[in-house]
This record gives sequence, C-alpha cells and structure tokens, in this order.
Amino acid sequence: MHVLPNNNDTAILHEFILLGFLCSQEVEILLFVLFSIIYILTLLGNSAIICAVWWNQQLHTPLYTLLSNFSFLEICYINSNVPNMLFNFLSKTKTISYNGCILQFYIFLSLCATEIFFLALMAFDRYVAICHPLHYPTIMTRKICGTLVSACWVGGFLWLVTPAALISQVPFCGSNVIDHYLCDLGAMLAISCVPVPKTVLTCSIFSAVITFITLFYILVSYILVLRAVVQIPKGSSSKKAFSTCASHLIVVFLFYGSIMVMYVSPGAANQPGMQKFLTMFYSIATPLLNPLIYSLRNKEMKIALRKVMCKV
Repeated sequence: MHVLPNNNDTAILHEFILLGFLCSQEVEILLFVLFSIIYILTLLGNSAIICAVWWNQQLHTPLYTLLSNFSFLEICYINSNVPNMLFNFLSKTKTISYNGCILQFYIFLSLCATEIFFLALMAFDRYVAICHPLHYPTIMTRKICGTLVSACWVGGFLWLVTPAALISQVPFCGSNVIDHYLCDLGAMLAISCVPVPKTVLTCSIFSAVITFITLFYILVSYILVLRAVVQIPKGSSSKKAFSTCASHLIVVFLFYGSIMVMYVSPGAANQPGMQKFLTMFYSIATPLLNPLIYSLRNKEMKIALRKVMCKV
C-alpha cells in the first residue's frame, strides 16, 4: 500500500486493492474462463440487436430505437466493470489507483442510473403506443425520441455527480483493501476512516428518489396498459404489442429487485458475499439475459436477427 503522511497524522491512500473473490488460483482461472464467456456472449447478443435494428428499415421505429440504445447501454455497462475483474483474476496485485476507483464508481453507477431512466422511457413508449395509438406517431416522433434518449444519458451521468463528489471526500486512511471486485458504494464506505452518516444518507436519498419514482411510474404505466389491453378485441395488434411489455416487465423486476437492496439501503446488504452476488446479478447477468428476453418474445426481432446472422 502506497501512502503519504499529511499534517493530520493520517495517511492518504494512493491505491486500493480489489479483493475480488476469495478463492484459490485454480478457481480464479475457472472464473476467468466463465466470465470471459459471459462477457463475449453479452457483447455479441447486444451487438446483434444493434445491427438488426440498424440494417432493417422496418425496425426504424421508436420502440426499436430505444431497444438498440438500451443494448448499447448494456455494452457500456458491462465494459465498466468486467474487463477490470477479468484482469484481476490473473493479477497478483489486484490494485486500482485512487482516482481510477472513484472514476469507476462514477461511471458504473451513472450507467446504472441511465438504465433506470431508459426503463422508464420504454414504459412511456409502450403506454403511448397501446393506450393512445392514434396519437403515437405525433407524440413519439424521431426528434422527440432522440431528445428523450439523450435526456436519459445526460440525466444518468448528472445524477451521480453529487454522490461521486461525496465519495471522493470520504477519508480513506486505514486499510486499502476493498472486499469487492469493483469500487462499489457499500464496499468503499466499509473502509472509511470514520463514520460518514451524512454521505450514507445523501447517497441513499439519491438512490431512493430515482429508484422509487421511476419504479412507481413504470408500474402505473403498465397497470394502465394492462387495463387498455383487457378492453380491446382479442387478436388485435395492441394485444400482440403487450408481449413486448411482458418482456420489459421481466427486465424491470430483475434489475430493480437487486439495486433496491444494494443502493437504497447500502447497509442492508452488508455481507460482502451478498454485495458481490447482487452486483453480479444486475451488472453482469441482466446485460446477458436482456437480448434473450427481448428477442425470444419478439417475432420481428427474431426475423431481423436471422438476417444479421446470414450477413455475418
């Protein structure tokens, strides 16, 4: 551990050690192979959706524009943590610089916030398409869709500015060992020199506000969608469109279930093993499953993906 003394008889950390998974070298190699396969499959699956939407003119609609942007987000999301984790499996030092750790924290959670905004935007798209189909072409124009997509990206990264600034001011002067495979909120707060209740409270409030408001909006949107679907004739196009909503809800429950435990109350999942499992679930498992969930329940996407495979 490299430290420098300061005038307060404490020490300034210049790097952290990401403990990762406590296992033997043989098991780490096995995990490296496993997560490498998951990483490659995630990149291929989400890239295939992007290519399918890009190459197929029939999919140049707001729904599939959102889906392709969501897939690009998942690629960014998994790249924010998995490459470093894979490197540490083969590394003996497993170190990350202080600035690199703060940057990873900010980017990782900003992408998490961006995904939350995207899930809410996709719920809005389905609500307008099914509950107000006649107004859908005028509400979800290409320009408006592009503006909303940009707002999700900008909003996600702006939302984490304050928590990241607060984390950067937390005093780390003792142990530099983070019992995690990335620089996550709970694991970093666990090695603070002194209790930082204001930082914990502020981060919890920021997490709770974005999580519960968007989740409430998504659930209300789909309650209204479900009510509209029940009232329309059997076999209509709106009934078929609800299959996309079902896929979306699966993703919502998988994602929100894990992040609510992790960030709304960082002390709730205070066991390092539980923290790692929950983080792996929403940051590695869901980006892998999302292409499968959306493509397997969408006839148009299946056809487009077959065309992509033929071109490749």
